[in-house]
Amino acid sequence: MNIASERRAIDEALNRYRSLIDDISDERFIHTPPNGGWSYAEVYDHILKATLGSSIALERCTHNICPPTKSGPTLIGHYILLTGSFPPFKVKAPAEIEATVQKIGKEEAKNLIIKVRKRLEGIMGSVKTAKPQWRNKHPRMGMLNAGQWLKFIRIHLQHHLKQLERIRESLNRN
Repeated sequence: MNIASERRAIDEALNRYRSLIDDISDERFIHTPPNGGWSYAEVYDHILKATLGSSIALERCTHNICPPTKSGPTLIGHYILLTGSFPPFKVKAPAEIEATVQKIGKEEAKNLIIKVRKRLEGIMGSVKTAKPQWRNKHPRMGMLNAGQWLKFIRIHLQHHLKQLERIRESLNRN
């Protein structure tokens, strides 16, 4: 894995999230699509807070603040890390994640993007020296090391950009 290219891809995704905010009206940002699913506001809440949570796991791996384990990624974790994307079928968020998602305003979304960038910037120097056996648990993907957490952050950000496109298409049809 190339840490620099993963970081560039993460920055590009965050840039895309930031530029999309300006293209969406305040009213449309919080509007739930007619066919159901999350609004833009809920996707932004989820993806940015999940990225912050993932950055904590990543940091724990870089500082070996993890219980020792020989366990690694689950089967789905291997698939996602190998293909660089989520499976081609819809996967519903776990109930505990779904329960935490809320509609946030555009200003809060912008502030969360800044927070994510700063947080990742503070960790990036440590990723290269993190030992591969230092792992932290992802709820579905199993035990991930620092490099795998970094890759997951990129994959997850890119995945939800596709979801934002589906929301746009749904709202434009109606």
